[in-house]
Amino acid sequence: MGLAATIVAVAGSWTVSQSADEMATLSAARRSAAGLWELAQHVDGHFLPYYAFMHLWLEFGQAQWWLRLPSAIATGVAAALIADLGRRLHSLPAGVAASTVYVFLPSVSYHGQNVRSYAFAAAAAVLATWALYRAIEEPGRRGGWWKYAAAVALLGCTQVFALLVLAAHLLAVALYRRGVLVRMLPAMALGCVPGAIWAVVGFNERHAISWIQMPGPGVFAALPRTTGGTALAGHVLLVLALAGLLLLRRHRAHRLWVTLLAGWALLPPVLLFGLSHLLSPVYVDRYVFATVPAYALLAGLALVALPQALAALALVGTLAAGLPGQLDVREEDGHHENFPRAVRIVSGGALPGDAIVYGGSWLRTGMLYYGGRDLPDDVLLTSTAPSPESFNYPERADVAAALDGRRRVWVLWRGDAPAGLRIGRLDPVLRGFTRTRIWHAGRTPGMTVALYTR
Repeated sequence: MGLAATIVAVAGSWTVSQSADEMATLSAARRSAAGLWELAQHVDGHFLPYYAFMHLWLEFGQAQWWLRLPSAIATGVAAALIADLGRRLHSLPAGVAASTVYVFLPSVSYHGQNVRSYAFAAAAAVLATWALYRAIEEPGRRGGWWKYAAAVALLGCTQVFALLVLAAHLLAVALYRRGVLVRMLPAMALGCVPGAIWAVVGFNERHAISWIQMPGPGVFAALPRTTGGTALAGHVLLVLALAGLLLLRRHRAHRLWVTLLAGWALLPPVLLFGLSHLLSPVYVDRYVFATVPAYALLAGLALVALPQALAALALVGTLAAGLPGQLDVREEDGHHENFPRAVRIVSGGALPGDAIVYGGSWLRTGMLYYGGRDLPDDVLLTSTAPSPESFNYPERADVAAALDGRRRVWVLWRGDAPAGLRIGRLDPVLRGFTRTRIWHAGRTPGMTVALYTR
């Protein structure tokens, strides 16, 4: 199952434009070790373990499929662990069904092709639960709790908010295996040390996520789409997960693991919502992706409880529900931004002597990755290396002087292009120009490309 899942995740990964977040990974991973450490002291410090790994990975290439391969492999690891955990909880068919459901969810394909750490977080969440199962149900094995501690440590290094999955571990064990707590709590505490460090680092750099809005109750109504990748796939997944939950509740022996799976699915978004209102807004859909394996496991358990013909029909229906989303995430703008289209627009219409300026200097990373030498003169750029403390590039402050003598200027910024839009410090200068053409590249928010002439 692991190899099949990796192949599914890799398929089409070379056709999809990288997103703004993926470009942040590329910008960070390209730096020297010292430069990466300097960046981590200002922004995205909690992603340092992932960025450090990608720094080493980029030594072997920077092709788009290669950049995304680690996430695809992590998806394969998660699928294999889900299959084995499902086998341990119920049977081999249950594990295979759960793994199949997981692999063909559009959300899993999205993160399996995403140059970010969320696929790793999902895999680490399954690994921690798998290790907990073995430590509890196979007490005769040596080192079970040490392995659990190591899995928890890995979880905290993938994505800080993935540690919220541990709330489900605590709840289930406290309710049904209280005697295990004396061994579980020290192992969990030890494993949480790295995650606690990254949490403190992230809290001190919370200015970097000041763009996150305070979540409202609507985020819970959006959970099916968040977990499934599309509303249709998510609702089918939710129905199957609820069915699995109800079927397993009949068996007294399964209460611990039913509670754990339910808590794994539901507690992280609730806790993330609570943290947003108590401390600072931190609720973003992708931060709860580590809950998706729990839904898949419950769905797999539900499928094997059905008559064989009905189970096969339900599985085919589940895969069919995810197919439109699977195709959609593999479109060129499947990750919202569309840098290749922006490059085609600019390079296809540029004339000798044209200039290009950016409403957000970090956009250069994507334009240079896909466009390189085919772009107009970057008149504001003062260094090809990004700023040590951010993903932006150092630029000239005298925009008017930089554009002196230029008849045509290409301008890029993130978002739509409503009439009268102001582009920060560029706006006063561009009043001397007329906007003659405008294009939108990617999905909302996407990017706007505009051509200005004197």
